Amino acid sequence: MKTTSINDIKKNLLSLEPHELTTLCLRMAKYKKENKELLAYLLFDSADEQAYIDTVNESIKDMFSEIIPNTSYKYTKQVRKILRFANKQIKYSGNPATFIEILIYFCETLQPKMLKYKITALENIYAQQLKKINTALGKLHEDLQYDYIKKIEALL
Repeated sequence: MKTTSINDIKKNLLSLEPHELTTLCLRMAKYKKENKELLAYLLFDSADEQAYIDTVNESIKDMFSEIIPNTSYKYTKQVRKILRFANKQIKYSGNPATFIEILIYFCETLQPKMLKYKITALENIYAQQLKKINTALGKLHEDLQYDYIKKIEALL
């Protein structure tokens, strides 16, 4: 089966009645948890981006507090799980400022743990996230870049 282009889907969606459009969205949300989470973000959280960032950061903080440092392998695995969660939340937003804020918070939370346990894999994860932050920084306005550069320098 050939996949239809986004442009064709957009044209067809514009021609639908609001009731039909609602039915299609609900049906699509039933099939994948990720679709439902994206729809929930668009409906409830996209209006107040800062509250969304605070909620995600609070979840990251809670996840870090639940980590049990058994072995370095399990610890690293749990940190990667938190990073996957953060990246999924960033993907829903699509805003470069949100991307940077959430990753900076992730790195700020990871840094003391990384220094405490001295695990090479954590250091690599940390360095990779700093690279991603610096790459995303170029997409922002210069005034915002200046504010975030100060936060990034504190992480280094």
